[in-house]
Amino acid sequence: MNDSFVNALNTQMATSDWIDAVGENLMNIYTPGYRETQATFKTFLNSAIVDTMNKNTGQGKSTPGTSNENVFLEGEGYFTLRRDDGKIVYSRLGEFTFDKEGVYRNPGGLTVQGYILNDKGEIMQGTKPVDADIYAETGIKGGAVNIPTTNIKLWIDPNNGKYLGKYDEFEIKEEGILYGKSDGGKTMVPLYKLAIMNFHNPEGLYEIRPGEFIETEESGSPVVGRGEVRGGLLEMSNCDFKANIAYYQQAKMQLDVSSKIIQTNKQLLQSILELISS
Repeated sequence: MNDSFVNALNTQMATSDWIDAVGENLMNIYTPGYRETQATFKTFLNSAIVDTMNKNTGQGKSTPGTSNENVFLEGEGYFTLRRDDGKIVYSRLGEFTFDKEGVYRNPGGLTVQGYILNDKGEIMQGTKPVDADIYAETGIKGGAVNIPTTNIKLWIDPNNGKYLGKYDEFEIKEEGILYGKSDGGKTMVPLYKLAIMNFHNPEGLYEIRPGEFIETEESGSPVVGRGEVRGGLLEMSNCDFKANIAYYQQAKMQLDVSSKIIQTNKQLLQSILELISS
């Protein structure tokens, strides 16, 4: 026979965790790059307990960024960032800017990773270009990536204020390709391609800081990501406001029911003790 008091306590604790997750989602509805937390439940002795807290990997809407250096990724994958200790971190938030040394970084100082391109737009691996068809096919099949990435850097010449000494401005477009522009935009030269990585199980990534993830055994190793990168935009939170309001109402009702069961059990226990003592 199952103990209704214990079951109600388990359900109450699980529901409290659910409400905390929903509350966090609602507070971050307008936080760029925020990934919605979704709770899954399983039954244990006829009561509910939290199974996992997963991150929603769905697409968030775009919004104007704070700089034309910001980027928005539409599609599957993550931007690749490198910490000072060399460890790789993945993020959907493209709130990147060039620092005073011309290095492309996120607000936390992590360097944005990319591939060096030749004048034809081909990815360079050492002194040899990587065949574009092979790279594209790898992305379609979800193949592993073994091309080393590098920090993206646009050094500004102090003598003439030009990027790398010869480009008047830059633009990020298409599949995350950074172009150097000169002659009023008539000349455009591909310089870098942002490294976009994806995972066979992105829900298995571990969030070490808000919006920053590292790979795990569950996520698997990174593979080539696919998507369109647009400059001057950021990705908003992927939280569904109406859905989370509905979840909150359901959780609140579930919490009220379990609390009522606990209260009823306490009253019954008190009545039994009074009968025994009388």
